[in-house]
Parts: sequence; C-alpha cells; structure tokens
Amino acid sequence: MRVLFFAQLQDVTGCAVTDLAAPSGLNQEQLWAGLVEIFPGLQAHRSSVRLACNWEYAGETTRFGDGDEVALLPPVSGG
Repeated sequence: MRVLFFAQLQDVTGCAVTDLAAPSGLNQEQLWAGLVEIFPGLQAHRSSVRLACNWEYAGETTRFGDGDEVALLPPVSGG
C-alpha cells in the first residue's frame, strides 16, 4: 500500500509518501491504528483528516489493501 501525506502531515510524518505492507480488507479504524503506530503524531490530526483510496474519498464501507494508494487529506483553505 502506498500512503501519501499532504500539507502539514508531511511535517508530522517526515515524509510525503511511504509504502506499507498491509493485509487486504482493512477498514478505516484498522488503517488508522496502523498509521498511528508508525507515526504517533498523526493522532492529533485524525479528527480533521479525510482518507481517500485510489483517488476517491473513503467511506465507512471502504476496505484498504496492499495494492491501494491511500491519501491522507487535511483540511485546506483558499481564497
């Protein structure tokens, strides 16, 4: 699984992208648990970050697997 971090999440994790070995069928809770274990600083951002899987926003029924590209998308502002 390729995981992409954007904006301030790059500062939190120290990287823009990482590859993780993950079993297929992970739900959001399981994915978050794994990410926070590796990058504890993500916990503080969890409530405001959306997940996307293969270019689509993830929903409650989304399952994540080894071949997926997952993006962590923090809130953005613009003008």
